[in-house]
Amino acid sequence: MPDIPLGILDLVPIPSGSTAADALHNSIDLARRAEQLGYARYWFAEHHLNPGVAGTSPAVVLALTAAATSTIRLGSGAVQLGHRTALNTVEEFGLLDVLHPGRLDLGLGRSGGRPPGRPTAESPTPDRAPNGLVIPPRFSFERLLGSPRIALQRKLLLLPGAESQEYAEQIDDLLALLAGTYRSPDGVEAHVVPGEGADVEVWILGSSGGTSAEVAGARGLRFAVNYHVSPATVLEAVDGYRSFFEPSDVLDKPYVSVSADVVVAEDDATARELATGYGPWVRSIRTAEGAIEFPTPDEARALPWTEADQELVQDRLDTQFVGSPTTVADRLEQLQEATDADELLITTITHDHADRVRSYELLAAEWRRRGHSFQSS
Repeated sequence: MPDIPLGILDLVPIPSGSTAADALHNSIDLARRAEQLGYARYWFAEHHLNPGVAGTSPAVVLALTAAATSTIRLGSGAVQLGHRTALNTVEEFGLLDVLHPGRLDLGLGRSGGRPPGRPTAESPTPDRAPNGLVIPPRFSFERLLGSPRIALQRKLLLLPGAESQEYAEQIDDLLALLAGTYRSPDGVEAHVVPGEGADVEVWILGSSGGTSAEVAGARGLRFAVNYHVSPATVLEAVDGYRSFFEPSDVLDKPYVSVSADVVVAEDDATARELATGYGPWVRSIRTAEGAIEFPTPDEARALPWTEADQELVQDRLDTQFVGSPTTVADRLEQLQEATDADELLITTITHDHADRVRSYELLAAEWRRRGHSFQSS
């Protein structure tokens, strides 16, 4: 088993009975602790109109966290380019880089803009990778994409009459602005201050082997794959990226990070108890009501639950790694082996902040015991 760095993906979750301010303080505290534990990266996701998630603006949360830490790499996982421009993204991260040079990862995603086309016919998905990693049936996002809340989110994020730029073109503009080589079709130059020459590491995030994988591969960029969001398509995504890859000034070979939902405790039973709220939390996302405040185990057990609810979230439950440090580390190594990932990105949500911190502490200790380095390439 090669040295595999671990990073952290944080949604800034709001536990029940808490506030957004509490959630932000918890995330900053966790980032400080992650730095002490040696985690390679700390990324913030971008989500909107979710009662239980406070991570609405990665750049703002990154600024707060960068001021409270000193060495850990910080990044976006991901900036949603569908409702932004290449220019304002480069400007924001350029500002951050001025005060925190060489520490930033600019993770870019497609969501938030034009709805994707209707999916093509899907091929059957195996239920296991060759090494036993669970690959569940594909989840259909049709209901989410057609929900009034998602339509409202798009309406509120985009200016009236605005249309999202084509993704590959937008990435090319962003890379040119960072490099200082941008030219308009009629030859006008644009130079971003601050932003041009910023020492940021660009990543593309994706869930399938489609557009995002092609954009990342064809431009020789790093690719982060979401096993925790779309576990059914993780193998397709990494294979697609590698098939499209062309060496660049940044990379001479593909570089992949794969995410996983994880809860670690001293023993399997305690970890399962801490993860009790995960099913209802995922249900709230997949019914398009928006992520609820993360419930306590007792609150989660008291919520109504049907067979339809179970079916709706089963793929996520089957692919959440929950247990003792040994149990979870074994499954993470299995995920790495199946995907040949260069890094793993861990996201952990529990109701109590102390349990969340402890989960990362236990995992870090076990990962080091197995001889893994936390340093990224």
